Amino acid sequence: MKRFSLVTAALLAVLVTSPASALATIVELGQTKTPIVSPSCPKGVSPSQCFIILTRTTAIQSVSDGVSYPTKVKKAGWIVAFTLGLSNLSTSSTTEHSYLHTLDQAYGGTPQIALTVLKPGPNNRYTVAAQSATFHLIPFLGQVLQEPLSLPPNFTSFTALPVKPGEVVGVSVPTWAPVLSYNLSTTKFAYRQSRMANCKSAAGTQTAQQTVGATTRYLCNYTGTRVEYSATEVLNTPYPKSFVHDTRH
Repeated sequence: MKRFSLVTAALLAVLVTSPASALATIVELGQTKTPIVSPSCPKGVSPSQCFIILTRTTAIQSVSDGVSYPTKVKKAGWIVAFTLGLSNLSTSSTTEHSYLHTLDQAYGGTPQIALTVLKPGPNNRYTVAAQSATFHLIPFLGQVLQEPLSLPPNFTSFTALPVKPGEVVGVSVPTWAPVLSYNLSTTKFAYRQSRMANCKSAAGTQTAQQTVGATTRYLCNYTGTRVEYSATEVLNTPYPKSFVHDTRH
């Protein structure tokens, strides 16, 4: 199930309250020709050897369908929503409950995620430019979730993230989230984590970037894997060429 109605309402709230709203342009950062899907374990792979869980880190998709850094911002605007593919872990409710308990215990809580806007620097360094609130994911497992960044009563206002050209959008997972599709083409898909060592193991400590202004290096690179997310940007609308500024104000 996709919550298109909620996102549509949120976007309309932005557009109808913005000057020259009819000219606003919406861009989906991170969406390439392969649709966002709910991850699943490859056939014949046992749960203990299934690597669809992202844990205690911030992730950036570096290649998707051969497109380099598909969430890179090209024009200034505002991130207003996101799309996220979430595995249901198991078709058996009993087994799923067992997995949830085990993962919650191992990684410090229930599945959660936030959008993180990152400014690239040299040597795979990234600085947090903006970050959304944290979203709890259990109600949406097994879905491709499409959600506004926040949803106050009556859609009167909501929090959007400002973005500038050159920045990229990642996802921060303070606990865990079932958002990885793997066994994909190693030349067409890859992502990076905000870690510098022990890349073959899950993060032993908290490595997710959760503070605006913080900088770290993304040295753990995983080929053949896709983090199932994209971000919805509303581009800034430039002043019309016919605009005349009133110098009295």
